[in-house]
Amino acid sequence: MSQDLHGAVSAPAAPACRAAGRKAFFRRSLLAGLCAALGACASIVPGDRAYSLRGEQSEVKLPVKAGDAAEPVPANVAIKPITAELIIEQLKAAAPQKPTATSANMNGRGAKGSVMPAPPDYKVGPGDVLTIIVWDHPELTTPAGQYRSADQAGTVVNEDGTLYYPYVGTLQVTGKTTRQIRDMLARSLAKYIEKVQLDVRVAAFRSQRIYVVGEVAKPGLLPITDVPMTVLEAVNQAGGFGPEADHSRVLLTRKGTTYRVDIQSMYEAGATEQNALLESGDILNVQDRSFNKIFVLGEVQKPGSLVMTKKRSTLAEALADTGYIAQDRSNPKWIYVMRGDSDVPELFHLDGSSPDAMLLADRFPLKPRDIVYVDAADVVRWNRVISNILPTAQTLFQTSGTRYPLFGGRQ
Repeated sequence: MSQDLHGAVSAPAAPACRAAGRKAFFRRSLLAGLCAALGACASIVPGDRAYSLRGEQSEVKLPVKAGDAAEPVPANVAIKPITAELIIEQLKAAAPQKPTATSANMNGRGAKGSVMPAPPDYKVGPGDVLTIIVWDHPELTTPAGQYRSADQAGTVVNEDGTLYYPYVGTLQVTGKTTRQIRDMLARSLAKYIEKVQLDVRVAAFRSQRIYVVGEVAKPGLLPITDVPMTVLEAVNQAGGFGPEADHSRVLLTRKGTTYRVDIQSMYEAGATEQNALLESGDILNVQDRSFNKIFVLGEVQKPGSLVMTKKRSTLAEALADTGYIAQDRSNPKWIYVMRGDSDVPELFHLDGSSPDAMLLADRFPLKPRDIVYVDAADVVRWNRVISNILPTAQTLFQTSGTRYPLFGGRQ
C-alpha cells in the first residue's frame, strides 16, 4: 500500500508491472521466433538460393549413358548458354545434305556410285488367280466360255500352292514368277502342241497384302501387286495422312522387328532411302502427333503443354503461345530449356533480360518433349514466403493479446 500527497491510498503497482513485463517479454520472444521461422522458410522455399541451375551444371543428378555403357549412371549435366555460336553449330549439324542433281544421281546411283537394286518380280502365292492364254487353242484358254471375267475364267492357285492345267496336270507354282510358270507350261505342252505360244498373267492378286493402320484416311488392307509398293505409295493408297498424323513417326513392322520411317525428312531433305519396298505381312502404323509436345512451365501467363506442328517450333514461339513471360513475376534473365531425348540430357540457358535476346530465342529450335522453364524474380520468392507465414503470424499475435493463462493472463 502507498499514500499520495492528498492522503489517498493506491493499489500496489508491483503486480501490474510484472504482468506488463511478462507480456512484453512474450511479444519479443514471439517476434524473434517469427524472424527465425522466416529465415528457415526462406531457405527451403522451392527454387530459392538464387536457383541452383544458375551455376554451370545441374544440381540434380540425371541419368546419363556415357559411351558404350550398357546402363545409364546418375551424373550432373553441364548447362550450355544459348548464344549465337551455339545456334550456328546446331544449324550446321541439322542442315540436310542434299545430293547434286547429276546424271549419275538421277540415273539411280547413290553417293558412292552403287546402282540401286531393281524391284523384285511378283511371286505367285496361294489364292492368286492366273490367266493362261494359249494362242490358236481357245479350248485351253477359255474352256468355260469367253463371256466370263478374267477372275472367273482364270485358274486359282490352291492353298497348297499348286494349280491344275489340262495336258499338264498339277504344278507347284508358289514362290515362282509368271515368267517361270510360263516356261514350265511351255515345256509340258510342247509334247502335245507344236510351237507352243502362251502367256501367263496374274488376274487377281490375293496372296500378299500389307496392313496400314493409325492416322490415315482409310486404314485397312492393301494388296501387293506386280507393281512394287513403297511406304509413300501405301500411305497414298490409304487416303493420305489424317489431320493428327505425325509425318516423322511412321512405324514399319516386319518379321517382328519395328523400324521408324521419317516421311517428313523425305519431303524436306530428300531422304528417299527410307522409302522402302514393302513385303507381304508388313504393318505400317502412322503415329499421332500427341507425342510431339513441349512443356512451358514457370512464370509465364498460361503454363502448360503445346503440340508441335510437324516438329517445327522455336523457343520464342513456345513463349508467345503461352502468353509470354509474366512481367510482374518472372526474371527473364533465367530462361531454361531442358531436353532428355538422348543418352546425355541437355540443359540450355537463355539470358532474356535484353529484348534482342528474343532473336536468339526465335532461332533456337525445340524438340518434342522439351521443357521450357522461366524462373521467378527474387522479390517474388520472398513475397511468397511472407504470404505463407503472415496468416500464422497474425493468428499468434491476436492470440497473445487475449487473457489466457498460457500467455500470462488470467481467466
